[in-house]
Amino acid sequence: MSNRAHLPGDSASDDRRVGGFQLAALIGSIVIAAVVGTWAYFFPEQFYDHFPAVLGEWISQDGPYNEHLIRDHGAQYLALGLASVFGLFWHSQIGYRLLGIAWTTFGVLHFLYHVTHLSHMSVSDQISQVIVLGFAVLLGVGLFIPPRRSPRPA
Repeated sequence: MSNRAHLPGDSASDDRRVGGFQLAALIGSIVIAAVVGTWAYFFPEQFYDHFPAVLGEWISQDGPYNEHLIRDHGAQYLALGLASVFGLFWHSQIGYRLLGIAWTTFGVLHFLYHVTHLSHMSVSDQISQVIVLGFAVLLGVGLFIPPRRSPRPA
């Protein structure tokens, strides 16, 4: 008898299947983690001065430069990104759901901070920041969405 909790439709083969939406969310999360994490950790002052570059310069508008906090932010992205890379090789619904919990928790808390601290930004920066951070939350949620089950042959 196994102590493993079973979800509806859960089987060993279902646990190894990864849905296309899950895979896309994972790859999107890895790309974001690589860009943001590398930039913030290895080039903290440039990250502070210019992130996200093409959409504006959001970080420097939100208070004085703090190398420690910028590098910690980069390290957190790199850690989530590295865990996500393992999801490319270790296909498991449990693994994807754990990654979904981590990315969604971070994404929601990050989103909540920024949507409550927009008054110092231009309207275009406010809109683009909310869209980008909302998209990041959706990527985390996307890790929870399991693949469709194939109909069983009769």
